[in-house]
Formats: sequence, structure tokens, C-alpha cells
Amino acid sequence: MATRSSIEWTESTWNPVTGCSKISPGCKHCYAERMAKRLHAMGLPAYRHGFKVTLQPRALDIPLRWKKPQIIFVNSMSDLFHEAVPDEFILRVFDVMNRAPQHRYQILTKRAERLVELSPRLPWAPHIWMGVSVENTDYRFRIDLLRETAAKIKFLSLEPLLGPLPRLKLKGIDWVIVGGESGPGARPMERDWVIDLRDQCRKAGTPFFFKQWGGVNKKRAGRLLEGRTWDELPGSRMVA
Repeated sequence: MATRSSIEWTESTWNPVTGCSKISPGCKHCYAERMAKRLHAMGLPAYRHGFKVTLQPRALDIPLRWKKPQIIFVNSMSDLFHEAVPDEFILRVFDVMNRAPQHRYQILTKRAERLVELSPRLPWAPHIWMGVSVENTDYRFRIDLLRETAAKIKFLSLEPLLGPLPRLKLKGIDWVIVGGESGPGARPMERDWVIDLRDQCRKAGTPFFFKQWGGVNKKRAGRLLEGRTWDELPGSRMVA
């Protein structure tokens, strides 16, 4: 339930919850759903229910066993704030993160409403980064909800980017990740959308991370933007 990750903006994944359900257009070609079906077919016990939301309490203590500091994407195969995850289990996940502060944790959700509701009960710390996914302008409200939380580091995952996001309010946002959809049926991302977001981040002084162009063959498409990679992280300064 934990592994080294090939995701460009993290180092490892930790999945105390697996499975999810679709709530917005960005979920249409969910990579986690495809992977869960594959793991279910392989007979892995953790995926015995396929992509149905499943608590994995045996995985809770994994970060406590990792002594070397790592950047950890929490629930790459789920959404911690899914309505099927009990409040108390979310609190247990936060307890583990606070007991292993040598790591940096990246949590990402599309369920910003529940995040805001639970935020006052959560023991936020600087090593716990909280992000929301926004795929097009219809879901930019998630950014405002993220801003209402007590998370110390707040970030946006604009992936899969399915439309332009002009005039974002980046005040209070510490990091922006942008990426195109990849895999079967990948929907296209326009270059102008990416350039505009990069420029918005420059203007606001917000670190910008360009993950990928995506497409059916994401390796061939690469991740260069205007001849270079953009791998900025929270706390880094924008480079012209």
C-alpha cells in the first residue's frame, strides 16, 4: 500500500484508503480506476473490492517505518475526503502524519466542501500540504474553499487541464501544478492555456510545476514548456 512513485512532483505514495467515485469531468479517464482494476485482476488483497472505497487500516503506520525523509502523495488511489471515508479515519491519517514529521505529505481532493467542513478538527502542520484539483472554470470554486482551510501549505493541481483558467486568484496559494490528461481517450490540452497559467504564476510569485503535455503517449509528448522544464516547489522563487 506504499511505493516509490513515478509522479513527477512527489517521491512516494501511501494509500490508507483505496477506491473512489467520479464527481466531475476530470474523473472521466481516472488512472487510479484503471490501475485498481488491473490490481484486482492480479488478485492483490487490498484491491479485492476493485475501485470501491475501501479503508486500509493495515497501511496506516507505513510512514512511521520510513526513517528517511520523503515527499509522500497521500491516497494516490483514492480521495481522503470522499464521503465514504469516516471522519475518525481521516483523523487517524492526520495523526500518523503528525507522528512522522520527517516527511512532507501531499493530500489532493476534489471534495473541497468536505475538506472545509472538517478543517477545524484537523491538526494541520507545515509538513502537511493540502491541494485541490481543478480541471476547468466550472470548478474554480474549489480554490476559494481551499483558501478557507487552516492548511499551512495550499496547492492546486490543474490536471487534467480541460479548459482555460484565466484570472485565477492565487493569493494564499503556495504552489500550482499543471498537466494534460494521459492514457486511453486523453482529451487535448491547449498550449495557450498552459502559457497563461505559467504567466499568472509568474505575476503572483507562485511556484509553478509543469507535469506533462499528456496524450496517448505522454513520454513522447514530454514536459518541456518553451524549451525547459518547470519544477518549482513551495518555498522556491519563480525563475524567469
